[in-house]
Amino acid sequence: MSLKEEKEHIRKSIYDKLFNECQSLRPNGDYGKIPNFKGFDIAAELLASTDEWKNSKTVFCSPDSAQIPVRYIALKENKNIVMASPNLEHGYLYLEGNKLVGKEKEASTKEGAFEHCSKFFDFGGDSFDMAIDMVVEGSVGVDRLGNRIGKGKGFADREIEDLFNRNLISEETPLVTTIHPFQLVEYVPMESHDRKLNMIVTTDEIIRI
Repeated sequence: MSLKEEKEHIRKSIYDKLFNECQSLRPNGDYGKIPNFKGFDIAAELLASTDEWKNSKTVFCSPDSAQIPVRYIALKENKNIVMASPNLEHGYLYLEGNKLVGKEKEASTKEGAFEHCSKFFDFGGDSFDMAIDMVVEGSVGVDRLGNRIGKGKGFADREIEDLFNRNLISEETPLVTTIHPFQLVEYVPMESHDRKLNMIVTTDEIIRI
């Protein structure tokens, strides 16, 4: 089995388990997407209880549906959000928490983020002027060593690499994912360009790597 086939096998097994155990919030399952799982709000609340979160002022977050509660809590706490646009078609969106009081729920969605963002940044550009204190990415599967697998398009790896290249994050920056326990697997194969996470939050545990 090739590495690509092995990754696809892991994705399918996770998609199947979430669907068959009725843990997906999508009626037809999450196939080909970052899972939108039952308990995503619980995982977000657990993340928000950590010192890493409490010490963060600006959070980079993927646009995935499973991370809506992460974005909502961030805005409720007047944190700033840098959100990748879907497929990076519009670069990054910047949301200022202290300017969105009362609009946090709407602004935490993909559509609402476009409506309420303060500015856009180009992917690969140099127009950022703020530090990023935490990165939260969606995942299909992860293992306890921090190895991560996405939906296969490579966007998370590109985003993280871009932030490193701009010196907006460092090796000490929390690189986090929030997942359902079914997405935590024994082993995820990695390629040379893949970057490990250093923190995993499920609905019932926090894993620091």
